[in-house]
Amino acid sequence: MKEIERLKEIERQKELDRLKGLVKDFCEERDWDQFHNPKELAIGLSTEANELLQLFRFQSEEQMREMLGKPDTREQIEDETADIFFFLLRFAQKNGIDLEQALVRKIEKNRKKYPAELARGNNLKYTEYE
Repeated sequence: MKEIERLKEIERQKELDRLKGLVKDFCEERDWDQFHNPKELAIGLSTEANELLQLFRFQSEEQMREMLGKPDTREQIEDETADIFFFLLRFAQKNGIDLEQALVRKIEKNRKKYPAELARGNNLKYTEYE
């Protein structure tokens, strides 16, 4: 069983590496390396996240569900999500960040900050637990 899990992990890492390579090739074909320092990529990531946020600004729960159900607005949402993913992959690729390892490590930290028995069903910050 552990062998199967190990093989699945290898496949996931290959897929992330493939996507990072896709982004890298796209950027290198356009000679964009010169513009992709950590600050500029972080700005791009933030900008794209805010473009996604703008789509949902002032929308009710029902309106947001409708947006996700309509092909044209869903495509806009998917495009902005893809832009965010692009910048995240590019940031990781340019700065040697293993996204899977970083995510697993961060989830472990958050398990300690937000124990399930305290965090379940509420949105309090960990500093607000009694």
